[in-house]
Amino acid sequence: MNLRQLVALSVLAVAVSAGPSALLAQTDEQRLVRINGADLYVELHGAGPPLLLLHAFGQSSLTWRPFVAQLATEYRVIVPDLRGHGRSTNPSGAFTHREAADDIYALLDTLGVREFSAMGISSGGMTLLHMATQSPARVHAMVLIDATPRFPEQARAILRSATPETITPEQWATQRSFHPRGDQQILALRAAFRAMGDDTTDMAFTRASLATIRARTLIVHGDRDRFFPAEMAMELYRGIPVSQLWIVPNGGHADFLRDPVLAFIAAATRFLHGS
Repeated sequence: MNLRQLVALSVLAVAVSAGPSALLAQTDEQRLVRINGADLYVELHGAGPPLLLLHAFGQSSLTWRPFVAQLATEYRVIVPDLRGHGRSTNPSGAFTHREAADDIYALLDTLGVREFSAMGISSGGMTLLHMATQSPARVHAMVLIDATPRFPEQARAILRSATPETITPEQWATQRSFHPRGDQQILALRAAFRAMGDDTTDMAFTRASLATIRARTLIVHGDRDRFFPAEMAMELYRGIPVSQLWIVPNGGHADFLRDPVLAFIAAATRFLHGS
């Protein structure tokens, strides 16, 4: 593990509090669970308070792999592939963050997990917003990395332009490393991604809906995010009652774990201590 990964791991470890007191048995597992008509792949690692890790759209649970072993020394780490991603299926081909939240809650119910802490990157964070507003008492604390309450026009333009023809050879290689079910899986995700550009109901959080969130929330956002400008993070910060905000200098979209900022450790520690 290199220095960057160690720094990012330190950030992750301090950013989530111990949370729920109930401990789950230590068993490293990989399994497929039938949820809402789809087979969801999930990995379970370690023992301790439940910690849910959700990846970004177009990625998979592999995103979290460099950090799982260390986190599992303190937490029962739950790392799923969202519907249609990685080793999870999606018969309908459609994707909404609201449906993803329903999937993950059903998965947690199957695993016997009631209260939990969580971290989510981009779509993972948007899924957590739905979860935290649907069942506020279940989410103890969460870290939202490059998430948004709604899609601004600049994001919609990028989403609508995401045709199969725009996938570069480098992107094909990356996508194939995340999604083992073949190129049709990647094309289906591309179509779902493009459809988000015209959806106005899935990501439509208002200040009133965000005010129902009870989870202590740390909002991490790059100031160079091409999808969601920093104003989106400010909307989350103003709307979520118990929240703290960290704007990452020169941070792009969903690249925080690849380029962590040393100073963030101090802010995350303050968050952990409730300061």
